[in-house]
Amino acid sequence: MRKLLACACLALISTLAGLAQRGPGDGRPTKPPSSPRIPNPDLSPTQSIFLSGKVVVDDGSLLTEPATILTICRGTKNAETHTDSRGNFSFQFGDRNAAPSSIDFDADTSSRPIGTQRPERRNLQECELQASLAGFTSDVIQLGGRFVGDQSADVGRITLHRMGNVEGFTISATTAAAPAPARKALEKGQEQAKNGKWDDAQKSFQKAVEIFPKFAVAWFELGQAQLHRNEPAAARYAFQQSIAADAKYVNPYRVLSQLAMRDRNWHELTELSEKLLALNPVSFPDAWLSNSLGNYCLQNLAAAETSARRGLEVDPEHRVPKLEYMLGLILLQKPDYQEAGQHMRVFLAQATKPDDIAEAQKQLDQIARLSAAANPDTTPK
Repeated sequence: MRKLLACACLALISTLAGLAQRGPGDGRPTKPPSSPRIPNPDLSPTQSIFLSGKVVVDDGSLLTEPATILTICRGTKNAETHTDSRGNFSFQFGDRNAAPSSIDFDADTSSRPIGTQRPERRNLQECELQASLAGFTSDVIQLGGRFVGDQSADVGRITLHRMGNVEGFTISATTAAAPAPARKALEKGQEQAKNGKWDDAQKSFQKAVEIFPKFAVAWFELGQAQLHRNEPAAARYAFQQSIAADAKYVNPYRVLSQLAMRDRNWHELTELSEKLLALNPVSFPDAWLSNSLGNYCLQNLAAAETSARRGLEVDPEHRVPKLEYMLGLILLQKPDYQEAGQHMRVFLAQATKPDDIAEAQKQLDQIARLSAAANPDTTPK
């Protein structure tokens, strides 16, 4: 069993460790176009429209984290853009020549992107708009019937509401207390990071925390910049300072968990993921996967199984398909060959990477052999 557990750990590390340096500072939107105008909603195949608006939090908190703007057309979700540092957004809707976009909730979407096939957008009648940010629910704006003739493309405000059973969020309460110069330094650093100027970004984030040492978001962004500059020790310190400034700010827990996974520090991985999940058990299925992996590698199969099942419960859209693979491996050790095979087949149906497909098929073949050996009377002759 020890050998099987070790092999399973190694099979998952390479994919999961890639999340460590993906942070919310990446991929911020460009400046919105000025004074966009909307043509008639009955778009021709070559027409498109511009939509803009603002995302706000219902309690007035500053939106320090980019929210993802989603369109939902005939049940298909697409991530269109992200908000800027002030919550504003703008994007071109209906451009059939644009590259498709998949939803990115900072989870493991590498195996099965969601909503990559855009529906034809000749009108807005079957489409709606909402925002996505971990720990919040969003108002929904119906697009159909709202825009006719030559109207402005401003859809107004999309309000986010804190989930009642969640204490941890990807925005920090310390931002409102930061003085204006510190917030300005943070925004400058985020813009520099967006443009790949990591040396300059690090200096800006350093300035922000020097002005306001309790600036959790600035500490986190400083750690991200230091990771990009290959300074892991300094980055760890910055992430720890971020947690010290605001223990309910979840972003540093996520990155520290991924660093622990990269270092194969299973005790630290389970501890960090448990702290994150205690703050927010519903928004991060990848954290359930991390916790399951850590417990699996520590040979605590009961806890690993519980975490994998909880992850699947909060991930109905299968944004983290490796949860199916993880649970299949755990059930193989139990052994429960029938259910192990079911979960492995679900993962195989979702996987797109050749290595993932080959690994899942290998596990399925092993499950079939072990099942046949354990039940020789049921083996076809």
